[in-house]
Amino acid sequence: MDEREQRRVLMPGVFEAAEEAEPPGEPEPGLVPVRDPDDVADPGAAGRPGSERDEIGAAAQAAPPDVAHFSAVMAVGTLFSRVTGFLRTVVIGAALGTALLGDAYQAAEMIPYTVYELLLGGLLASVFVPFLVKRRMGDADGGAATERRLVGVALLALAVLTVAAVLAAGPLISLYAGGYTGRQREVAVLLTRLLLTQIFFIGVSGLASTLLNVRQRFGAPMWAPVANNLVTIAAALLFLWAAGPGRTPETVTDGQLTLLGAGSALGTVVQSGLLAWALWSAGFRGRPRLDLRGSGFGEAARTATWMLLYIVVAQAGVLVTANVATRAGARASAAAGHPVTGSGLAVYRFALVVFQLPYAIIAVSVITALLPRMSAHVADGRRDLVRDDFSRGLRLACALLVPLSLGMLVFAIPGSVALFAYGSTTPDGARRIGAVLMVFAVLLLPFTLHQLLMRVFYALGDTRTPGLIAVPAGIAQAAAALALLRFVPARQVVLGLPAAYGLFYVVGAAGAVWALRRRLGGMDGRRILRTVTRLHVAALPAVAFAAAVVWAFGRMPGERLPGLLAVVVGSAGGGALYLAAARLMRVAELGYFTAIARARLRRT
Repeated sequence: MDEREQRRVLMPGVFEAAEEAEPPGEPEPGLVPVRDPDDVADPGAAGRPGSERDEIGAAAQAAPPDVAHFSAVMAVGTLFSRVTGFLRTVVIGAALGTALLGDAYQAAEMIPYTVYELLLGGLLASVFVPFLVKRRMGDADGGAATERRLVGVALLALAVLTVAAVLAAGPLISLYAGGYTGRQREVAVLLTRLLLTQIFFIGVSGLASTLLNVRQRFGAPMWAPVANNLVTIAAALLFLWAAGPGRTPETVTDGQLTLLGAGSALGTVVQSGLLAWALWSAGFRGRPRLDLRGSGFGEAARTATWMLLYIVVAQAGVLVTANVATRAGARASAAAGHPVTGSGLAVYRFALVVFQLPYAIIAVSVITALLPRMSAHVADGRRDLVRDDFSRGLRLACALLVPLSLGMLVFAIPGSVALFAYGSTTPDGARRIGAVLMVFAVLLLPFTLHQLLMRVFYALGDTRTPGLIAVPAGIAQAAAALALLRFVPARQVVLGLPAAYGLFYVVGAAGAVWALRRRLGGMDGRRILRTVTRLHVAALPAVAFAAAVVWAFGRMPGERLPGLLAVVVGSAGGGALYLAAARLMRVAELGYFTAIARARLRRT
């Protein structure tokens, strides 16, 4: 297989096929970047709460020349990372359930990642990757002194931040989960104190990933989270064996909680150790330094002002969402006089993990192929080619995401019962996860649209506009979440939280389209809308078949087996119907994928 054939079996090959079938029109020069796009890396989906890290991040901005090989490494690594992350979520659900104990763990697990992202992680992702790349190219020592300074300052800051956070576990729980009282608060504080020790090792992982990215070593950052997930799965299984299912804040012991919390924290230790070893293998040497004079860090940080605004607003949305979910869950249980399943943060977080699976896997391939192309077109001043690439990337992503979002809508409840109804998670709790997931499913395309629009700004070197757009988007999200807590019955609040979450991306996408239309001379909206409409029409027979299968298997006795059969049979039959309908309708975007898949099968 020659190089051209190898490239065509991956996402760059799909872009190539689409580009050949859609020749550009008349050149439209005159596009001027706000600043050099190489000064700002891609921070990824900064709005993600909790430990589901974004594998796209800065690596997409620093893609090596062999984009096809790079996309393969990222796609496979991300797939395993996300699959094991999903399994971790299922096992934690089985160990802790979706009532007050599960809510407490989810709040505790969220805090170290959001604190790290807010105070350090955003800077590493968006600023220091391009900064270090330039220093490696321009400094006489290849940027070695700068890297040693970054390591020294970052390790010291992480140590201080970790100690301060552990000491402030109580106030942090009050900040993120103000509705907790009594034993539930004690449980949450203990778990938070244990899990906050992760901040140092999360930071080491982020720092090592940054230094590996600038060396164009992308495999380890994609694969190391798998080890983290496996260790956490083992800790949750050990907790389930030691404590048994059905634990509540009142019946669980501090020793059992310590077993779970320390085991979960051990996962980040293992991940950071693997990444540090990979960095050593990549040639990093030298003792950390703390002398900052002449390092250029101040100038680098100043370029991130607007990017940090975006990250702060996104994390403020995480804070509001966590507070609303935890308060609603506590109020629902207090009103009922006993722990109420599926009314708080746990079901929201479980559904969020499932919702982000298709985007995370598909976006790795789309964005890593799209962003370097758009950046090159910006350098050439070709706004028409930037517009075409954005349109092409969105339409290609939608060819896969439209059936996935509709399938998620249909299979949410039976699939959640089949996957989550084990151990401490009851079938009713699993159905609540599915109900929340149904609302999330509607938001998959707006979420993807927003993320791709942000990549256009990053290709332009513009971080100011995304930062400004994030402010009204964040206000809309927070206002909607608080309104739910004020006007909706406590047990139903969690069902509306995905809609509040989605407002950030809907409002942000609307503002981004308005800003970019003037710069790019339009957004190819008619072709995008026409394609998305045809994709939904092509999916209608599949949706009807899947719904009929869910109804039919729902008549069977039992809980998990009927749900599993419904998902398997409905997905297989529905997928075949979608491919057939799209082919009959000659939907070109899906045809690019199927043509390359057929070519690969013939070669094997």
